[in-house]
Amino acid sequence: MNRRVVITGMGAVTPLGNNVKDFWEGIKAGKNGIARITHFDPEEQKAKNGAEVKDFVFHDKKEARRSDLYSQYGVTAALEAMADSGLVSGENIDAEKLSVLVGSGIGGVMTLESEVQKAMEKGIKRVSPFLVTSVIGNILAGNIAIACKATGSCLGMVTACATGTHAIGEAYRSIKHGYTDAVIAGASEAPFAPVCFSGFANMTALSTREDPNRCSTPFDKERDGFVMGEGSGIVILEEYEHAIARGAKIYAEVAGYGTTCDAYHITMPSPEGTGAARAMELAIQEAGIRPEEVSYINAHGTGTPYNDLFETRAIKTVFGDAAYKIPVSSTKSMTGHLLGAAGVVEAIVCINAMLDGVIPPTINLLVPDEELDLDYVPGTARKQALNYAMSNSLGFGGHNGCLLLKGAQK
Repeated sequence: MNRRVVITGMGAVTPLGNNVKDFWEGIKAGKNGIARITHFDPEEQKAKNGAEVKDFVFHDKKEARRSDLYSQYGVTAALEAMADSGLVSGENIDAEKLSVLVGSGIGGVMTLESEVQKAMEKGIKRVSPFLVTSVIGNILAGNIAIACKATGSCLGMVTACATGTHAIGEAYRSIKHGYTDAVIAGASEAPFAPVCFSGFANMTALSTREDPNRCSTPFDKERDGFVMGEGSGIVILEEYEHAIARGAKIYAEVAGYGTTCDAYHITMPSPEGTGAARAMELAIQEAGIRPEEVSYINAHGTGTPYNDLFETRAIKTVFGDAAYKIPVSSTKSMTGHLLGAAGVVEAIVCINAMLDGVIPPTINLLVPDEELDLDYVPGTARKQALNYAMSNSLGFGGHNGCLLLKGAQK
């Protein structure tokens, strides 16, 4: 059984806006969501900037005291996506055929760090009874299932920075092969805890520049690391005939998915980008298209010296001469790196790019790198009709994921 899978709802909480509309408007405008960190005092940190969510208020004050911020972001995005899709569990979809597949690269680290500090200062008897259910990586899936009354399969995904992409891809397979009719898929991240942040900084993964306009600089010769971000992205994947039967709006179709592992190094990608290249090739093969039919690539594009070079090599391996004709951009230049949630918000970027015929820019790209010679759409967005959009995610541990999305009009 091979069923078509479409996307019928989207939700987002991001550094550029706390809903999909505001987020996408910020992306099109080339808005920079990066500023000095406010979650904690970063003065002693090697890196001072981050891409934080602004003006966020969770809808349930009681639940907010019992859950980590990563879960609050994820539930908020899921409720937006469900409302956007028009799906109502038990009414226009069987609750047992509505599944959840969401994850997080880091989980409830903000709660963990604050409770450890409380234990050290006030004693272990003062540790919150909600510590465990705030920290564990699967709790977002459970909380979303409760909020959306989804009684189908409910799974948590953890593959570092590829988490969101893998959640969508595995949800796609679940529907494609007939195990469920719709899946709430995505990821959420709230990693701005001082010790966690310093761990990233001390491994020299983060940009140490203090100018917010020169610290997230994907594909720029002066790039020196990524900028940590936070937020959530959730999409509703639905079997095509089920969506048509209920008159749902269809934003895009998932045409292909590729997942591989470098099996090379815990943090550094394979130098020739072989694993990333194979993930892209698998997605293209599943879609049944020629590589040159891809209209746009949303790159992983972290702004680290190795990632941008190796990902560029991977793109050239897959697309050959056509690589120079396909626009490639990194929206992490605006959002920072949302870690596990990056792939989902970037899939949402790809969907809206196809809907509006707009290629998002790579802002802050000022100094060309001789080894990086593709069309990275520097500075400002570009109007262009798009048929197929590709989104890449590459995670610590060598996890690679690639989604190939097809415009709804095709």
